[in-house]
Amino acid sequence: MSAPTFHGYVRPDGTVGIRNHVVVIPTVACANGVADSIARALPGVTALVHGHGCGRALEAGMHQAALAGLGKNPNVAGAVVIGLGCETVNAQLVASEIGSTGKPVECLMIQNEGGSRRTTDKGIATAGRMLRDASSMVRTERPVSDIVLGLECGGSDAFSGVTANPALGLVSDWLVDAGGTVVLTESTEMIGTAHILSRRAATPDIGERITRIVDEAEKRTRDILGPLASLVIAPGNMDGGMSSIQEKSLGCICKAGSRRIRGVVDYGQRPAAKGLMIMDGPGYDMESMAGLAAAGCQLMIFTTGRGNPAGFPVVPVLKVCSTSRVYRAMEDDMDVNAGEVLEGRALEDVAGEIRTCAVGIMNGRPAKAEVNGQGGILCLYAFTPAF
Repeated sequence: MSAPTFHGYVRPDGTVGIRNHVVVIPTVACANGVADSIARALPGVTALVHGHGCGRALEAGMHQAALAGLGKNPNVAGAVVIGLGCETVNAQLVASEIGSTGKPVECLMIQNEGGSRRTTDKGIATAGRMLRDASSMVRTERPVSDIVLGLECGGSDAFSGVTANPALGLVSDWLVDAGGTVVLTESTEMIGTAHILSRRAATPDIGERITRIVDEAEKRTRDILGPLASLVIAPGNMDGGMSSIQEKSLGCICKAGSRRIRGVVDYGQRPAAKGLMIMDGPGYDMESMAGLAAAGCQLMIFTTGRGNPAGFPVVPVLKVCSTSRVYRAMEDDMDVNAGEVLEGRALEDVAGEIRTCAVGIMNGRPAKAEVNGQGGILCLYAFTPAF
């Protein structure tokens, strides 16, 4: 049997995109207005606006790396970096990192360009050239081993660990077996499962690091919530029939299938090897998805029990619903109904539907979140209080 393939955009560094975005990346919230103005003037250009970039010295390095990682994502054809000039995050270093991939990038500093209007005009001209160049690029047939898949869940219910997550786990195993890369994240949603995950580690060192990041996530949770730490689940999770974080975690890790864990990376860090990986990251969906995109994921598959329409600006997000009731209620937002497992459909059949849908999205078919314009906003992980 021939290896599965898809058609994508080959970048100068050898990575392969399934989308062909030109992005404008402000390195600080103060530059959001300029970035947004450039994108509004050029349909097809995406502004990655966010609320960070200055005043959080302990997080500056992580945010700088994450912004660079977003520009380096294979789904990005070119990037314009907009800095203010006095922020903590270094715009020129962000642009330099993106430029190391060989893709076109330009850095504009508002304070150096003569203000917001002049920077906007120059940014429109620059992004316009990149957009024209991107429009001439063509897709090439590639093996699915080029894919880095991000796993996400949100609005989970008691059925998520029975239908949607195990079905996604079979898809994860399929991609790993085909030579691809799968990234499981949300460390807080691994609390209570370190002993299970560490047994799947490829080496003792990887197992020890898995245990450490899960233990640290639990400690942070207990420091903040004290005796309520075991209930660190959303009200919607409780309404959906869940009782504790351990119950939620046992269902969440099913998304990662059954293969060996080949490594652990920091938030937004690109895996250096192929196979199943764990990324140390937050449980908040929007921050978590930003980390997966910065780590180079070209596609995310997002399971949900209560229903969540959120997508991501430069990475398509395939939605898998855990029950038919919610699927019917939010059919415009859901790509696959895993709730059919509860009605007698084989789990393997649902996994096959997810896989077919994923390959279609790799080849350019829009996910429901893209059709609906649910690109969302860029939220970077913030683990210290503002000061």
